[in-house]
Amino acid sequence: MTTLLVARIIGIAVSAGTFVFLFIGGSWRPDNPFLVPDLILCGLLVAAALVPARIAATALIFAFGLTAGVLMSAAASYLVTGRLGAASLLGAITAIVMGGVLVRHQLRATA
Repeated sequence: MTTLLVARIIGIAVSAGTFVFLFIGGSWRPDNPFLVPDLILCGLLVAAALVPARIAATALIFAFGLTAGVLMSAAASYLVTGRLGAASLLGAITAIVMGGVLVRHQLRATA
């Protein structure tokens, strides 16, 4: 499997996991400050995973960066209330790692 294909699959998986967690975690409420950012990151990850190969890496880097920011903020909001948001933390770490892998891939491709 190529790096880009792996990134596309992981992008879809993180998107699906986040979307499912909105229902499982009872987060599908209008007073949830992360509802709209979560929905945006879900759509952006799917869109970035489905664009043509020539722009997919760049789109996925952007989408994983946004995902890392949203999910790190969510994980931090759990921490300040004395809880561990393991799913948010795992998603954020995954997004950071995949963004880094894609940046490295892009740098090697242009060298």
